[in-house]
Amino acid sequence: MRPVRRRAAETGVKWLVLVACVALWQVAAASAANPYFPTPRVIGSTMADLWLSGPPSHLFLTDAVAVDVLPSLLRLLAGFLVAGAAGIGLGLLLGRSDHASAYLGPTLTFLRSIPPPALLPVFFVLFPLGTPMQLAVIVFGVVWPVLLNTIDGAQNLDATLVETTRSMRLSRPRFLATVVFPAALPKIFAGLRVSLSLALILMVISELKGSYDGLGAQMILAQRNFDLPAMWAGIVLLGMLGYLLNALLLAAQHRVVGWHARSMSATGR
Repeated sequence: MRPVRRRAAETGVKWLVLVACVALWQVAAASAANPYFPTPRVIGSTMADLWLSGPPSHLFLTDAVAVDVLPSLLRLLAGFLVAGAAGIGLGLLLGRSDHASAYLGPTLTFLRSIPPPALLPVFFVLFPLGTPMQLAVIVFGVVWPVLLNTIDGAQNLDATLVETTRSMRLSRPRFLATVVFPAALPKIFAGLRVSLSLALILMVISELKGSYDGLGAQMILAQRNFDLPAMWAGIVLLGMLGYLLNALLLAAQHRVVGWHARSMSATGR
């Protein structure tokens, strides 16, 4: 029971710190009376008016949520899943091929060094405005942490494990799926967590230009209308979405690769 109580106490302290920070923000913003920095109370009221008011009409969602939040969330998840699948698949192949990794290494280093926002004009030309262009931006920027971490995890396999599996004469696809992939999972999840944060950032950047729906478009509209509480409401909602998605990914990581943490603690590493 002690570990359970300890975790509950730690969780309580974390939420108390968050509440204290919000309270300080409320006091500081109310004292400053600066129109550019509304209080959390005003921001929360604006969020309720924007996305919770009105009858549900789309899958139990209000019209504003269906127009502002849902498209952004779908783009983020679609880009993240496509980049994750591509990064894992290509990373496993490159990680187990010394020649391919050596030949493609400089090219991959060059491509990942290009900031995705710098390629927005290129994506405007190559893809139709809207979701195709936004997905291209997200996938290009998100794939690199997953790809590089997967390559690292596939390359650094235990030598005894590799020699043992070779004696079983496994086919290459089966070897990658049943040996390399499980062994690289801790590294893969590390890359996925970094990619998730990048996906949220690039989703907003891609919606700031050439988009008529989504949180990025809503925030630009609020800025142009000098509706600062609405702009801050979008910023706070993005932080909440990022926290929720990261918590879900952490829960999946603990469930899938919990064996790795237990083995590390058992060996004293």
